[in-house]
Amino acid sequence: MEIIDILLAASFWEAAIRIATPLIFGVLGALVCERAGVLNLGIEGIFTAGAMAGWMAVWLGAGLWAGVLVAALAGAFFGLIHAILTVPLGLSQHVSGIGVTLLATSLSYFTYRTALPDVSSPPRIEPFRPLDIPFLSDLPFIGQALFSQTAMTMLALVLVFVTGWVLYRTPLGLAIRAVGDNPSSVEAQGLSVYGLRIGAVVVGSSLMALGGAFLTMSAFDAFFFGMINGRGWVCIALTVFASWRPGKALIGALLFGAFDAFQVRLQTEVGAFLPSQVFLMMPYILSIIALIVVARKADYPKALLVPWFKGQR
Repeated sequence: MEIIDILLAASFWEAAIRIATPLIFGVLGALVCERAGVLNLGIEGIFTAGAMAGWMAVWLGAGLWAGVLVAALAGAFFGLIHAILTVPLGLSQHVSGIGVTLLATSLSYFTYRTALPDVSSPPRIEPFRPLDIPFLSDLPFIGQALFSQTAMTMLALVLVFVTGWVLYRTPLGLAIRAVGDNPSSVEAQGLSVYGLRIGAVVVGSSLMALGGAFLTMSAFDAFFFGMINGRGWVCIALTVFASWRPGKALIGALLFGAFDAFQVRLQTEVGAFLPSQVFLMMPYILSIIALIVVARKADYPKALLVPWFKGQR
């Protein structure tokens, strides 16, 4: 009965949506990259770069939305590096992605230490505050769970619909999906395979960086080492779970957020009988099980991970 009470509480779903928000940004970014045929394992480092760049910009005096823009630009920069290495040069997407993660993470930490060499605790900023939307925030259950989130959570939810509309309702989206399935046919239509793939990776990396920015500018109010904590890798798995579709990506992120919020509350109920590590493992174990069930039927982009060179047939 106590478990049912937890699942039916508005505060539980408020926490689940908040936890899911950086994953929504990240999985949308990974989805855009992979729909164009490029796996971006730089996501973990891009999360870190976005978190640090956005927070640093605000700490130096920029507004919160300016910080969001700076984070997106930082993600685009590292995405461009990955895109150049993997698209026109045709290098291994796995190796390049891991390299970008190491570069972005190390550069972020180096910049932080260089700018703040003597601090013992991270400086704080004024983060995004929960919204108070007239009428909507006062609605029973959904008002607290959804309409009392921060502006960045609302942005993430809007981007789910924007991404779905672009990919499935516009000529640009059709070209992106085609370049991830059959790039030679795209070239035959007179479109630039390199341009589409590079653009998709840059845009996708910008979205990934917003996931990191959410952590330092909305969920928390400071940047500290290790705060990404594997969220990037979770997003890669959620992309497969979602079968590369934005709507399913939202569901996957919300499920993981619910698993995570549930384990926190479950610790208070039965934490005296089991080690805390058991509860911390729960979201990941449940996600792996869900991935195994869904992934076997996933309709993946046919040219994903396959290098393509101009003139190739």
